[in-house]
Amino acid sequence: MDTVVRARDLGKKYVIGHDRQDTYLTLRDEIAGRLRSASRRLIRPLGRALPVQEDSVQEEFWALRDVNFEIRQGERVGIIGRNGAGKSTLLKLLSRITEPTLGRIEIRGRVTSLLEVGTGFHPELTGRENIYLNGAVLGMTRKEIKSRFEEIVSFAEIEKFLDTPVKRYSSGMYVRLAFSVAAHLEPEILIVDEVLAVGDYQFQRKCLGKMSKVAHEGRTVIFVSHNMAAIKALCEKGIVLEQGRLALIHDVQNCVAFYEAQSVRERSANWIRSSRQAKNGLEIVQIKSTLTGKQPVLALELQIMLESHSHHNPAFLAIDILDSFGLGLMQALPRLEGFLLATRKEHLINVTVDLPPLIPGPYLVSVWVGGHNTETLDEVKEAVAFEIHDSPTIGRAFQHSSDHGYIVPESKIRDADGDRH
Repeated sequence: MDTVVRARDLGKKYVIGHDRQDTYLTLRDEIAGRLRSASRRLIRPLGRALPVQEDSVQEEFWALRDVNFEIRQGERVGIIGRNGAGKSTLLKLLSRITEPTLGRIEIRGRVTSLLEVGTGFHPELTGRENIYLNGAVLGMTRKEIKSRFEEIVSFAEIEKFLDTPVKRYSSGMYVRLAFSVAAHLEPEILIVDEVLAVGDYQFQRKCLGKMSKVAHEGRTVIFVSHNMAAIKALCEKGIVLEQGRLALIHDVQNCVAFYEAQSVRERSANWIRSSRQAKNGLEIVQIKSTLTGKQPVLALELQIMLESHSHHNPAFLAIDILDSFGLGLMQALPRLEGFLLATRKEHLINVTVDLPPLIPGPYLVSVWVGGHNTETLDEVKEAVAFEIHDSPTIGRAFQHSSDHGYIVPESKIRDADGDRH
């Protein structure tokens, strides 16, 4: 396959201004500052400028630095990274919205970008008029746009509002029409940002199916999302960005696993509250976690310190085990009745959670405390992390995938004679 996108030593620099003055100025400070500036201009000798104290300084910020990669025709590539990693900057460079500070990008083929809700739409024009406008911007003839018009409208599900100005569209209608136009006007390269998160679940599935179809037709899809399930469902290749630099480029499964591990490792096995709140009388102040045992029999040992500051209802604990993206997998309830009483100031609770056989990978733990299921006294989400390294299946040689779930239950085969294997 031919290379359609090539980035070489790519870098993008922005200049950030920082105000040296205090954040909050009084009216007297503002007036005094303006008078000082005026007096400097009046008393300076001709031909000689007095040094002026700058009110702000400028700092260079590299949103991207030394990024190199290639994308081939027909590949479905997911760009992964935390907020601020440089994903949106990279898409703007690929879409020619902005130019790189260093390096170069080579692109072969017509590019359509869907980076923001309603990108390229004129708010005063109707949906019908914007379809033709977008097609013209992409270099398509009126005949080409007309041949796909009905398909675009049907996919976007906006038939009733086709002749309504798009400024009156909801955000969901905006997204549906924008994506439909971008996907159906046959670009060689389709770039889609997190904008699909605005649509409902059914439409997101519909969009993923369309992008997959586009890729199988030989066109290229570049997709940015924080939804790792969507990334894995659509993409075959991944690019992981960290603080503006390329951290990994590999198949999508390895890239997602790398990103998961990096995200969880930022959390430790211990958590301490940095500042006391005591809004509801009882708060969690410290959590320590230890993983004990050996696959497939593991236990999570938790030591939880709480403090009662004022009267509260008898409270109990709930412990959630989550995957690396915060999706709840299971919940432990050590006691169903309230056992944390306001008569004691400090509560040191030791909890053992017997874990089912889990696939290797990082996991998160949240702790909740309350009087009943509608009364939350305190909650610490994704407080601590633990990681499982070994497979729960002895002798397993091939890698586990979360696509098939996280729990590996014990199973047996019983033949026709009733013998178990």
